[in-house]
Amino acid sequence: MEYDNIECVSSIDGLNEDEIHHHNLHHPSPHHGHHPFSSSKPHNATNNANNSNANNSNMVNNIVGATGITPATSVHELLECPVCTNSMYPPIHQCQNGHTLCSTCKARVHNQCPTCRSELGDIRCLALEKVAESLELPCKYYNLGCPEIFPYYSKLKHEAACNFRPYNCPYAGSECSVVGDIPFLVAHLRDDHKVDMHTGCTFNHRYVKSNPREVENATWMLTVFHSFGQYFCLHFEAFQLGMAPVYMAFLRFMGDEAEARNYSYSLEVGANGRKLTWEGTPRSIRDSHRKVRDSHDGLIIQRNMALFFSGGDRKELKLRVTGRVWKEQQNPDAGPCIQNLCS
Repeated sequence: MEYDNIECVSSIDGLNEDEIHHHNLHHPSPHHGHHPFSSSKPHNATNNANNSNANNSNMVNNIVGATGITPATSVHELLECPVCTNSMYPPIHQCQNGHTLCSTCKARVHNQCPTCRSELGDIRCLALEKVAESLELPCKYYNLGCPEIFPYYSKLKHEAACNFRPYNCPYAGSECSVVGDIPFLVAHLRDDHKVDMHTGCTFNHRYVKSNPREVENATWMLTVFHSFGQYFCLHFEAFQLGMAPVYMAFLRFMGDEAEARNYSYSLEVGANGRKLTWEGTPRSIRDSHRKVRDSHDGLIIQRNMALFFSGGDRKELKLRVTGRVWKEQQNPDAGPCIQNLCS
């Protein structure tokens, strides 16, 4: 987006327009103390056996020990790949000297053990794979608040959808790789991306572009609203829908999908006695900006209609988008949801 080609004039009807100032926007503090399953360094299981059966036998001895009981940290460290330090899953490979590594890193090291430089071959560490089946470990997001514990081979599936996993930055103008919790991302959007911040559940935005026929490079704007103790991202952009250039406005909720369903929003654009309206549920920022846009889940305005709403000679885009957010509250007596327009 070229910033000198577009301006956004914002106002909150009847509400304070002061920029939100956020204090103490940090990640949640990890639990005090060292988690019993955590590991701070990789560990290599080594022995001098000359064949895979002896290696696997000695691996079991290393794990079980003389008493038959070993702290979970030791087993967990054995399951950490010495190259990438991620947990290893079958097939777990080992060299003839017993050094293990994951299948992904085996391809990276060109079949050479990164520890002793011997040839890796195709030896599987079946003993370690079997031991992993008996383990139960906490979600890797336990320091962000997840209390769940899973069998070793079920952990990955949970972590891919864990509600405590960090969020991706919702900024759509670049491939921003920053991740974090919501307070951290709000501060990141404000300080690093210079996104406009507003308080209130209503909004009134005017989008201006000198050459509305240029939509090859998407023109977009992002504004963050703080309402009902939550944060919402208002997106506005231009793109090609098939062969037709269009403008689109939509709202995303800075939180999970289940929580997003507690809110609704409406958007309206119009002039000259005509108007278009949209009403829906904000999408979670778990869904990428592109996914929301490509699903057409928002107010879509054809370019000709946008220019009609702009008035004048239709050579300049002057589009005003208004809207509001409300919270759906369940009335225990009446049954249906009632609207809480502002908190």
